[in-house]
Amino acid sequence: MTHSTASTIDHGSRTTGGAPGLLRAVQVTAVLAVLNLVLQYVTAGQILPRGGPAIATHATGAIVLHVVTGALALAAILYARAQRGPWWPPVVAVLVFVCSFVQAYFGDEGNLKVHVPGALVLTVGIVWLTAWSFTRAVRR
Repeated sequence: MTHSTASTIDHGSRTTGGAPGLLRAVQVTAVLAVLNLVLQYVTAGQILPRGGPAIATHATGAIVLHVVTGALALAAILYARAQRGPWWPPVVAVLVFVCSFVQAYFGDEGNLKVHVPGALVLTVGIVWLTAWSFTRAVRR
């Protein structure tokens, strides 16, 4: 009887796997991406009138955004695999990650006609993923 109880407990813990930890990774990286976006918007607001020293901070923030959105994409993929859940969150996360590089390219080129709308696309994707990761439906 002891053996069957231990077996049930082991089996129960295996079914959840690392999903709670993976969900937490999605949530943390998503929140970090949102915070990074706030920094990017603040520094962009300081750059747009005349340029200035905020350009270096903005460029560093872009690199951080690549790292954080890459981690978000990886966490979203691993979470979707563990939960056998919907694949739209990892697809959006990967698109956001790729978009961060496109965004940086156009920012380096000084093409604000693409860079500014690109910032809005990144924001929508990241905020959408962040909101989704905290919904009740994702934790079922």
